[in-house]
Formats: sequence, C-alpha cells, structure tokens
Amino acid sequence: MSTPSPDEATSGDSPVDEPDSSIDRRRDVHTIEVDGRRILLVGTAHISRSSVELVREVIEAERPDRVCIELDERRFEALSDREAWQKLDLKQVIRKKALTTLLMNLLLASYQKKLGAELGVVPGTELLEAARVAQENDIPISLCDRDVRVTLRRAVHATPFLRRMVLLSEVLLSLLDAPEISEEQLQELREQDVLTELMNEMGKRHPSLKRVLIDERDSYLAQKIHDSDGQTVVAVVGAGHVQGIRAALENHRVADLDALDVIPPVSPWWKIAGWGVPVLILGTIALIGYQQGLAAAGDNLLFWTLANGIPASLGALIALAHPLTILAAFAAAPIASLTPVIGTAYVTAFVQAWVAPPTVKEFETVADDISSPRAWWRNRLLKIFLAYILPGLGSMIGSVVGGAELLSNLFQ
Repeated sequence: MSTPSPDEATSGDSPVDEPDSSIDRRRDVHTIEVDGRRILLVGTAHISRSSVELVREVIEAERPDRVCIELDERRFEALSDREAWQKLDLKQVIRKKALTTLLMNLLLASYQKKLGAELGVVPGTELLEAARVAQENDIPISLCDRDVRVTLRRAVHATPFLRRMVLLSEVLLSLLDAPEISEEQLQELREQDVLTELMNEMGKRHPSLKRVLIDERDSYLAQKIHDSDGQTVVAVVGAGHVQGIRAALENHRVADLDALDVIPPVSPWWKIAGWGVPVLILGTIALIGYQQGLAAAGDNLLFWTLANGIPASLGALIALAHPLTILAAFAAAPIASLTPVIGTAYVTAFVQAWVAPPTVKEFETVADDISSPRAWWRNRLLKIFLAYILPGLGSMIGSVVGGAELLSNLFQ
C-alpha cells in the first residue's frame, strides 16, 4: 500500500507548530486489550486541526506495528491525489447506473468542505496525516473502511424512493443555507466529527440510513481493525465511530465482511412493475387497435410519444443542456419509458457527458459550486446531473399523463 508523501499535502494541511489546548488524550484515545493485543482507537473530527496534531502525537509516541485508517482505496486516492478527478471515467459511471451514488457522495463532501472552510482545515486531513506519519516511521498501514460506493449504494437501496427525495432536499437545503457561525460554535465544531453528527441527526429521521452509514460501518471497521496484523495497532477513525467499534471489539463480535460488501438485489416487485407498465401500455394500444382500428391505435401511439418526449425535452431545455441532449431526450423518452433496462435520465446524462464533458477545473470546484444554485447551470459536471434529473422527471410525468390518456381512450 502506497502512502502520500509529505509534499503531496496542500499548504493548509500541515499541523501548526504550537500544541492545541483542545487535545485531550484521555477523551479522544481509547486503549483496548483484545486477544493479547493492544489497540488504540484515536477518535477524530474530520475537519479539526487539533485532530491532525493528535494523530501525529499518538503514532510517534506509540510507534505501533500497524496504523489502521478509516478510509477505503477510493477515498484515500481522492484525498491524496489532487489529479484523481482526471482519472474518473464519467461515462463509465453512467453506464453502471452509479450517477445517483456519485451525486450523494459529492453532496456529502461539499457539506463537509463547507464546514472545513470555516475552520481553516481541509476535511480528512487527519486521515492523510496518519498515513504520512506512518510512512515517515516505516509503519505499514491498512485502509479499513468499506468501499464508499458500496456504502452509498446500500444506503440508496435501504431508503424508500420518497424518503430519498426528502433526504436529497434536506442535504441540498443544508448546502444552500449559509448561516453565520459564532466563535463558540466553531470551537464546538473543532471537537466533533461533524459528518458523523450529520449522519446521526439524519438517522433519527431515517433509521435505515443510519444503519448503513454508521452501524454497518462500525461493524466493518471493527472487524478490519481486529484482523489487521501487529501486537500494537493505532486505528484512526471518526469520533462518531469510536463507541460502536469499541463495543464490537470488547464484546468479540464477529462481522461477516462479505455480507456487508453485498449490494442487495432489486426487489422482485420492482422488476414486475418495471416490465408490467410497458406490457400494460403496449397491450392497451393493441386493444385500442383491435377495438377501434389501426388509425386509433396510431393516434394513441403518437400521443404517448409526444406525452413522453415533450416533457423530457423540456427538462433538458430547462437544464440548458446541449441541443443533442435535448433531441436525445425527445427521442429516448417514449422508448425508454417502455423498458426497465435503461431510463431516459441515463440516456440524456450520457449524451451530455459525451458532447460537453466537464473540465478538470470544474471537477476540482464542484464541491464549492454545488452549494450555488446558479453554478449548477454553469459547471458542466453539475449540468450533467441536471440533464439526468430534469429529463427523467419530465419522462416520469409524461408516462403518467400518457398512460392515463390511453386507458381513458380504451374504455370510451
């Protein structure tokens, strides 16, 4: 496992020279004896400079056999490699139908970065510091978190569709809201794992989300830490995970990592509905043709085409998408609405990514731009999300209107 060199961090990432009085090892460092081994859990706040100092202090003082870090390969690369965005194949993300997962990841990253800007530290700096200090002292590291893509996809799967919309609106509102933060609040934020606090707050309203984002990861992290080599291990994790990890280790709970890495399959009811709607629409048009003649069937097929194509293309137009994307929305919506294999939204997002790919700079600024409504139409990465959401919504509305009209004509 490679770790970033000290020079790879930004100038704002390095800890300050003077010790921070907010460091409290008795509160933030927890020593656990498990099977004759010594594990030190270092609870950190992902946007706290004092946590950066604490991580360095503990690793240098303990010189453990291994350092475990609350990161997966993808997040580690994103934090340590400034040019990681250049390697992202956006069209491949769309092909894998992972655009929603990417959007949620960006929203959460933006929320954390927004708070980090107030505190003068890049989110996740203390995790990179753990890797940096381990490298300096020739200590091997283990990335112990679950793949962020798996976590987010399990979270999406566990959350009902309507609740997803509520959650998405809550996150968007939190990004657009920019209240003044007092010095007292800033000090409190410095001593918290803010993202975990956000997840806990959401968990009160969305228990299934908390189960995936917090509870499952507690079990996953605890098992990976337990399975790591070394008699003395320092594990650097968000403060919000400490209690769950500690309980799992002390109670010798064994987690099935393979089960926690599985993305649950789509419910058979969704599959039935996905194929049932096209069968119903095509069957209705066929029955109209049988009862009222081919001309009537042709008129209803035309209505279905326009009912889907016009709202979808209007959605692309509102997104200020490329003209080819607008045409693709009109052409794809009537057909995509009759197959569960691929939706209109993915067609339009793919076309937009193909004809107007984002620049590297737009990838780098997306975490800031995502909190500005105007920037969604200016940043080409965010415009791809608009070209995904709005035509898909238009096609959905068109399917309801078109389906209702066809059924009405069948029984007239």
